[in-house]
Amino acid sequence: MPISIGPGVAFGIGPAGTTLVGGPPYSYTVSYLVVAGGGSGGTNNGGGGGAGGMLTGSTTLLPSTVYTFIVGGGGGNSTAFGLTSTAGGNGGTANNGSSGGSGGGGAIGGPYSGGNGIAGQGNAGGGGDGGGAGGGGGAGGGGGKPTAGAGLASSITGSSVTYAAGGRGGTGLGGDGSAGAPNTGNGGGAGDGGYFGAGGGSGVVILSVPTSFYSGTTTGSPTVTTSGANTIIKFTASGSYTA
Repeated sequence: MPISIGPGVAFGIGPAGTTLVGGPPYSYTVSYLVVAGGGSGGTNNGGGGGAGGMLTGSTTLLPSTVYTFIVGGGGGNSTAFGLTSTAGGNGGTANNGSSGGSGGGGAIGGPYSGGNGIAGQGNAGGGGDGGGAGGGGGAGGGGGKPTAGAGLASSITGSSVTYAAGGRGGTGLGGDGSAGAPNTGNGGGAGDGGYFGAGGGSGVVILSVPTSFYSGTTTGSPTVTTSGANTIIKFTASGSYTA
């Protein structure tokens, strides 16, 4: 039950320690994960694609308010709660990698530099030179040569899943690059030899809502599951949640 602390002011502790703010209707706290789409790998021993930017945190929602989310495809931004997670940079093809949430790797030759990442979202891509191409940066680390930057694990769904890993740089061994997995924000791998680079994986937006406050009102057909005392709403395409 809320405890009065002054005229028109109340507070309380909800289920699982959730803080209730103000008088009825109470706002409540949710956790979020927002990942943008990964960048594409370069062609012909190009650089690996940078991972999409990855943002995590918590925020308060006000009941009856509609919150809209955009989930970026490969190379697209994702947005939630006024925040923008930036798409990964593309790997270079006979040039530098481009900047993004994480930067794309530089191509073989040059030397070509990797693109910059955005602080708090990702890391820079690796540089390329006559000895090899650079890997794309990831949320967990910068790209090497040709190794990709590591992603970051999140347990927001109740299980540990790694998101936002960079794409591998070209090695000259031959073959098209590997595409980033859907809804991970992973960067695409570069094409080896004269082969083509692959596209980055699409992004994702995930909310963890105390089940006792979950409204059940969504658009965009998210996947809804439960983990302990929380309801997990996973958006793999754009949609909304009414608190």
